[in-house]
Amino acid sequence: MAKFKFEYIWLDGYHPEPNLRSKTKVLDMDFFHGDLKVLPIWSYDGSSTKQAEGHFSDCLLKPVRVVPDPQRINAFLVMCEVFNPDGTPHETNTRASIEDDEDFWFGFEQEYVLTVEGIPVGFPKHGYPRPQGPYYCAVGTGNVSGRDLVEEHFDTCLDAGLHITGINAEVLLGQWEFQIFGKGGKRAADDLWIARYLLHRISEKHGIKVEFHPKPIQGDWNGSGMHANFSNHMMRDVGGKEYFDSIFEKMTITHPEHISVYGSENEKRLTGMHETQSIHKFSYGISDRGASIRIPIATAQDWKGYLEDRRPASNADPYKVAGRIMKTVNGALVKENGAVNKEKAAKKAE
Repeated sequence: MAKFKFEYIWLDGYHPEPNLRSKTKVLDMDFFHGDLKVLPIWSYDGSSTKQAEGHFSDCLLKPVRVVPDPQRINAFLVMCEVFNPDGTPHETNTRASIEDDEDFWFGFEQEYVLTVEGIPVGFPKHGYPRPQGPYYCAVGTGNVSGRDLVEEHFDTCLDAGLHITGINAEVLLGQWEFQIFGKGGKRAADDLWIARYLLHRISEKHGIKVEFHPKPIQGDWNGSGMHANFSNHMMRDVGGKEYFDSIFEKMTITHPEHISVYGSENEKRLTGMHETQSIHKFSYGISDRGASIRIPIATAQDWKGYLEDRRPASNADPYKVAGRIMKTVNGALVKENGAVNKEKAAKKAE
């Protein structure tokens, strides 16, 4: 038998956003092929993570996603849900609250800023660099900073089998982005949380902090978002402008509900400037990066495809974001002359 290391990862009970926590469990096995069923439920001290009282502190970790850990020998990363001792989902378990639907596809664009002592890497210790403009998707000293860490994270995510689809330097110097894709809200959010975990862990050896605040630098600088690209079968394969219009109608009505789960201090980013719409207004537009919902040109050509929700902040919980989007879109039905289009509704149900 060999000894395998399993890094159990979970979300704590801190507000307004949870922190990632983890601890390692060693199991003796002949081999491990990724079967979640053989991984035991494990407990931890919830009183140290704001999820229990000290007099009754045990919380349970239930594995829900496992991938290889490329940075350790015989090791795996295990994303977990938190449960109460009686087996019910803990109130902080946002994953359990999702009514998941693998018919939905999500592509999250996770922006973040690398900082040292609160200053973005590449910034001078006093004052500011050149105004933003030359940094987006840039190359060269003075135009980008932190690439070694970013590339290491990229390769590690790929080696772990996460569905990371790309990286790029962003508009603010020291700001970067990676993209995660998944079929189903839970799968996409699982991979995003694991990718965030790896980013934090890799940053430790570089002596750099990863900042997910939506507006880390005040002034004439872009904030950080977690744009959510989404579609379902009806959007991708059936389409129709009426159906998309019904989604926009539902999004308009539920805008406050979306904003409530799209990350704290998001009002500092959603100002109506720097490629954002005001947090107090909902809008949509073709190829409009200043809208709440951007309609890609390819989608608008024949009204089939995906949409980009540009409202989520970089610190948002992707479980909450995916859950809210699915709930809103599932409430949208095409109406023509005041009646539901039965043919398209039937195809949606297939």
